[in-house]
Amino acid sequence: METEIDEEREMNGSDKGRMWSLDQKIDQPIEDTEAGHIRGMDVRKELSGLMVLRLAFQSLGVVYGDLGTSPLYVFNSTFPDGVRDSEDLMGALSLIIYTLTLIPLLKYVFVVMRANDNGEGGTFALYSLLCRHVKVNTIPNQHRTDEELTTYSRRKIEDKSFAARTKKWLEAKVDRQNALLLLVLVGTCMVIGDGIFTPAISVVAVAVLILVILFSVQHYGTDKVGWLFAPAVLLWFLCIGSIGAYNICKHDTVVLKAFSPVYIVKYFRVGTKRSWASLGGIMLSITGTEALFADLGHFSTLAVQIAFTSIVFPCLLLQYMGQAAYLMHHQEDVKEAFYRSIPDLAYWPVFVIATMAAVIASQATISATFTIIKQAVSLGCFPRVKVLHTSKDISGQIYIPEINWILMVLCIIVTIGFNNTTQIGNAYGTAVIGVMLVTTLLMALIMLVVWRSNWLLVLLFTSVFLSIELVYFSSVLFKVNQGGWAPLVIAAVFLIIMSVWHYGTVKRYEFELESKVSMAWILGLGPSLGLVRVPGIGLLYTELVNGVPHIFSHLITHLPAIHSIVVFVCLKYLPVNTVPQEERFLVKRIGPKDFHMFRCVARYGYKDLHKKDDDFEKMLLDKLSAFIRYESLMESISDSEDYSLPEEYQQATTLDTENGNQMSLHAISTESSQNSIVSERSPQQPVRHVRFSVPNTGTVGNSGTVDGEIQFLNDCRDSGVVHIMGNTIVRARRDSGMIKKIVVDYIYAFLRRICREKSVILNVPHESLLNVGQVFYV
Repeated sequence: METEIDEEREMNGSDKGRMWSLDQKIDQPIEDTEAGHIRGMDVRKELSGLMVLRLAFQSLGVVYGDLGTSPLYVFNSTFPDGVRDSEDLMGALSLIIYTLTLIPLLKYVFVVMRANDNGEGGTFALYSLLCRHVKVNTIPNQHRTDEELTTYSRRKIEDKSFAARTKKWLEAKVDRQNALLLLVLVGTCMVIGDGIFTPAISVVAVAVLILVILFSVQHYGTDKVGWLFAPAVLLWFLCIGSIGAYNICKHDTVVLKAFSPVYIVKYFRVGTKRSWASLGGIMLSITGTEALFADLGHFSTLAVQIAFTSIVFPCLLLQYMGQAAYLMHHQEDVKEAFYRSIPDLAYWPVFVIATMAAVIASQATISATFTIIKQAVSLGCFPRVKVLHTSKDISGQIYIPEINWILMVLCIIVTIGFNNTTQIGNAYGTAVIGVMLVTTLLMALIMLVVWRSNWLLVLLFTSVFLSIELVYFSSVLFKVNQGGWAPLVIAAVFLIIMSVWHYGTVKRYEFELESKVSMAWILGLGPSLGLVRVPGIGLLYTELVNGVPHIFSHLITHLPAIHSIVVFVCLKYLPVNTVPQEERFLVKRIGPKDFHMFRCVARYGYKDLHKKDDDFEKMLLDKLSAFIRYESLMESISDSEDYSLPEEYQQATTLDTENGNQMSLHAISTESSQNSIVSERSPQQPVRHVRFSVPNTGTVGNSGTVDGEIQFLNDCRDSGVVHIMGNTIVRARRDSGMIKKIVVDYIYAFLRRICREKSVILNVPHESLLNVGQVFYV
């Protein structure tokens, strides 16, 4: 591989892109000396046809359990007072057919799934996709080097396009950005409500016992039982499809006429208010659709589409038509339509399979809840919780102990508190349709800004699905006093928690940004910083990607000594699903070399987990060692007029770290080949090709011996590494209003006390931890 140096920038005197000019500005924004955007690299590898079929089979057990068990309670919830006549059945069946076709099939399987974020689905995945194209992130820590990640895919927006006007409109007002975030949080809270009511409605027959067992085995992870779930759900779909076809042939084939939308018109014409109220029950036929999108990260889009169109959709249609055919002659059995329609010989085997399917259905929404909570934590919208990977191969399979037990308690309360499945169904419907409304609104923005679709097409999509979902939403709101209030209360509680936590996160970042220390003050202290520099390395954690945080001045003001090497570490979560390991760290020097101060930005996606402390330390210090070599090499290049290198350096494009591992080395540049490094510079600009490497030992550049500083770094590493963290207490000012005092002094303070400490999340051992307390007022 070749690395190119931009001659034109050098001739024009531009410093942008000169990665080796590290001392020209004391604390200039970090340049990406570790990572580049490799053209042609796709995060998700091409899957073979056999692998796609395998994933489609596995998706049945994880994704479609909830949607597949809807026939157990749809007709019961639609006709709680009994069926009036056969026309009612035909109208309800026609509504079910078109609802299944329009929302799960057309909207989600063929449209929404195309908006996945590098294979990840869910409300926050849509939001992160928007954040990469529109500056709507409420924490202003973005940097242009983030856009060079291989997973940071986005398209350029033309200035005069409708997408550009939409982008400008969203970025113009902070209130609009906050409103968008609030919309995302509402959708997330509704998904959590979905995760609570799905287990309750699915296993209500043997409620508490199954719920306790279900949540107790979550820590084993879905990977260990995935192959068991898929055959069970496949058998379930084959059973309900076969029973449906049997009932159609045996009882009444007239139900096939329900494909005509005329019956929908008749349904509303005959009993307007009664038919409108029954929409809440019909809407339960599409429960689990949002979980279908949220669980997308476990599989591929094509696999999920194949499973739905070839198995799930036809079997569901056959089952609903079969139930309707049975009820045509047994209207009194509407309360137990599914079980009554089973042939006598198959009753008990199907009953066992139905129970298994109901438990599996709950797993889908529980897993989806874990996923979105992890995304919310990463984006600063939920208190820190412990996240565990349950699979070595699939990073999306996670387990969150705190959320698991909270869901279990809430599920048991819901199951005991409600009298029957009709009330739980009313509550369940409110949560489901709320998420769908949020997804439709977010998809409208995705189509405008990201896909840049014609505004007429966007208007058509939004008007069709928004009108359908608003009609359903009005129906479920009509049943608020019949159980529909429960998900609204639960969503409101989680919304308050997420909003308050995000407010506190933003205020803490603003405090650090406004109170950061000037470099003039640091330089005035001299290389010793006015203190005794003791052997060792101090990793000082901060939210800032630039500047020296206030906590550092607070530390050196109250302590007589500081470590020989100080590294400001910023753990930064980006609006991407993952950051490749080789692109995780950005390193730069702060101040002159004899200050021995560095900054390291460790970048993570919302699906990434912080590794154990020893691994993190090792990677960080290896990158720091490689940076020192790279810095000296760049100084050597900058001193050469023709940008050439001695022959012994013209061998490769990798740096050898101290442990013998190789690290990719490149500047911001471009090349025409498919595997080159890409920058923002126009490809028409002239470039020079340079190949180089750095040996493990020897003298590089005019600044002295590289080995001296590397040895100093290794000696300090052997002396010990201390993690310095700020324990910031947030308080409301005395002149603040009552609401602000309650939010900051009580709710946010309570959440800070009960959430996981940052040192626990980062796996920092207590003997290596130094907490520095400070108080600030908002």
